[in-house]
Amino acid sequence: MTTLPYRILRALDRFNARYPWDHNAHYHRWILRQLPRRFGSALDVGSGSGDLARLLAGRADHVQGIDSDPAITARAQELTPPATAVTFKVADALTEVPAGSYDVITSVAVIHHLPFSDALTVLRRHLAPGGTLVIVGLSRPQTLIDHLLGALAVPLNAATGWLKNKGRRASRPVSMTAVTRPAIMTYADIVREAQSVLPGVRLRRMLFWRYTLVWRHR
Repeated sequence: MTTLPYRILRALDRFNARYPWDHNAHYHRWILRQLPRRFGSALDVGSGSGDLARLLAGRADHVQGIDSDPAITARAQELTPPATAVTFKVADALTEVPAGSYDVITSVAVIHHLPFSDALTVLRRHLAPGGTLVIVGLSRPQTLIDHLLGALAVPLNAATGWLKNKGRRASRPVSMTAVTRPAIMTYADIVREAQSVLPGVRLRRMLFWRYTLVWRHR
């Protein structure tokens, strides 16, 4: 009885390797829909190769990207046209956030690498009044809903990879990103701690093993 599911999972793994896609970039357009059409400054925490920071630059006067990985930060700078209003810096998200406040703060698949409440507290401190914080994060599956969403995501993951690659095998990695570690906190833990730090925060479970967090600094 266990052989068939195992074979199916192995087949899906092979399929996904042939048709990879960036799960984090999948949410970039969703993030933009949570933000004003124009804003002054933005901070992208865990900016990686800079894809989201460059998108934010289309609406912002200036975007600051920070990441703890020097190699990926250098690559982000190389990929960014000189005229783009984006700068990248190697920095620790808890202790080295560039001084000042930001109208928008974003973070994708990063915060589960950090002490959660401490990270939210730091980001809240740097968010300007009226500003928006948007996080796409990972949680550890625990409940029936978590496992059902995970099961639903498996075939959708394969279908999305096929469509994004237009049915052709990918000849190179989708993008240069840091390795994503498994999440430790459950969704219930995340909701509880987020509500204690960010009153009025909105969280939602999402597909592809992600959740979203949106908070507006009143």
